[in-house]
Order: sequence, then C-alpha cells, then structure tokens
Amino acid sequence: MFAFDHLFPPGAPADRPSLEAFATLTAVAAQTSRVAVGTLVTRATLRSPGILAKIAASIDDVSGGRMILGIGTGDPIDEPEHRVFGIEYLGKARAPRAPRRDRARDQVAVRGVPWEGGRRVPAMTGPLIPPPVRPGGPRSGSAGSPTTSCAWRPPRRTRGTAGDGARRVRPQGPVAARHRGDRPVSATWAGIVVVGRDDAEVERLLEQRSARGLETGVWSGTTASLRTRLEELAAAGATWSVLVPGGPPDRLDVIADEVLPHLRSTA
Repeated sequence: MFAFDHLFPPGAPADRPSLEAFATLTAVAAQTSRVAVGTLVTRATLRSPGILAKIAASIDDVSGGRMILGIGTGDPIDEPEHRVFGIEYLGKARAPRAPRRDRARDQVAVRGVPWEGGRRVPAMTGPLIPPPVRPGGPRSGSAGSPTTSCAWRPPRRTRGTAGDGARRVRPQGPVAARHRGDRPVSATWAGIVVVGRDDAEVERLLEQRSARGLETGVWSGTTASLRTRLEELAAAGATWSVLVPGGPPDRLDVIADEVLPHLRSTA
C-alpha cells in the first residue's frame, strides 16, 4: 500500500482534505502483517533528512521491515503547498529542478549517521536510535525517468515515470547496473490507471475525468488489457507495478476482482 505525500491534493485548493502520508502508513502497518507500506513519493524538500530518517526507521520497526521509502524532487505544481504551510521551496526560473535534485541526492545518500553532509544537507552526527529493523534501513527508491532515477547513487528501488510503458522499463537495467554500487536495484513502474470492464466503460470514465478537469493522458484500458500490460512489464524486468486507480471508488474492487486473481494464477 502506497500513499502520496501531499499536504493537500496537487493542483487543488488548500481546503481539500488529504491525510498525512506517514501517519496513514503507520496506521496501515499496525493493522496488517504482510502488506508493504510506502510513499509514492515523499518530496525531499518537505522534511529534513534527519527527521525523514527517524520517521522511516520508526515505521520500518513498527511494520517489522515492511517500509519502502520512495523519494522524489517534487514538481512546480507542489509549490502552493510549500507556500501555504511556510516550507521553503527550492527552485528558480532558470534552474527549477537543480536545487531539488541536489537535495534528493543528499537525502538518498543518507544511509545512517554520522553523515558528512552534501550539497544541500548539512552534516549530522546522530544517533538514530532505535535503529531500523533491517541493516541499512528501509528499502528506498527514487522517482523520475529511467535516466534521472538511476544516474545518481540509486537506492534499492527505482521506478519509471507515470507515462512510461514496458519499452522504458527494460533500459533501466544496464543504467542502474552502472550506478548502483553495492545496492540491488529493482525497476518499478507506477502510474494512474483508468480501468473499465469494457471499452464503453473506459470511454465513459475518461469523459468523466475530462469533465472534472483532471489529466486524461494517463494509462487507460479494459481489465483484460491491464492484465496484459502488467504481464508485459514483468517480462520487461519490472519487479513492482504500483497502480493508482482513477475514477470512482469501486475501481479498486474491479482491479482486485478481475485483474489480480488472474495474475496470481499465472505467477
């Protein structure tokens, strides 16, 4: 189970509700025994690396080692959240992502204490006690395209952008191998999926999405085509596929009833 890390939904007014990501993951971890919990993704600029490490290690302990920490740089659409909550937003008109990338590099590189410091993160002496339940801390990953997510000291898990298909999962392997050092890397696809039982339902859901002013350039298709897509991603080398169901709340049930059983039977 993954939670997005937004103080209110991106692009929405500040009075739209949104549960805090790590509090939500803690609640899920405490009520389950096998479900992995993770962020999709936390922005490196929202919390100091020391605080983020403490939170992630605590959830990893509570869950018995089921925490997956996804870290990203954030996008310009996130700036209103920073402004409303008084959190510094890194970025300039001429180099909007460079400072955030530097911060994310440092954030991922912090594997414990002491930390000698980096471009954006000052030195830390720690200690981080109690330590994470797993040596080296929770599994972690970076968001972005295959090149940006693997080009700088990649963490244990990486994912492609929401628009990526199976054709862009395969190239991550050699790129990750050159940069991962001693860390195993698993390619992961994540994105919004609009799923219908037939083509007519898919078209209706996309029309409803467009009428609400939501992005329509997301993956869409029938339950049968989603099964095929997930099989293609697995064949291309993806270890994880993280689906964000678009549409009414029952889409989660549709995927659970008509997609997942088939995948389990062919695993």
